[in-house]
Amino acid sequence: VQLQASGGGLVQTGGSLTLSCAASGRTFSSYVMGWFRQAPGKEREFVAAIRWRGGSTTYADSVKGRFTISRDNAKNTVYLQMNSLKPEDTAVYYCAVVRNYYSDYHLAWDYWGQGTQVTVSS
Repeated sequence: VQLQASGGGLVQTGGSLTLSCAASGRTFSSYVMGWFRQAPGKEREFVAAIRWRGGSTTYADSVKGRFTISRDNAKNTVYLQMNSLKPEDTAVYYCAVVRNYYSDYHLAWDYWGQGTQVTVSS
């Protein structure tokens, strides 16, 4: 399984960014795709997840109403649209995939992309 994340960058408070994660290596129809983030000195935390089949989503409370996770089945790509960004959203963002989704804790997830830096300036 290969996950290639992209789309990070520097944005001002209140701005928007869209992250992409291209997945390859197997059929993901029964998997859950997710985004996590890790700020310096902090543990990796869950941001959002989407079921490949059906498209149901779940979000961390800290991003509800501001971030939207979506997928493009034809491109095997998952997106994270981030609006109303805040300085506390600054982190390295990782995409991940899991076959049996039972936890938002990062150690419960199977495969990881390389991460993309998002920096929100105040």
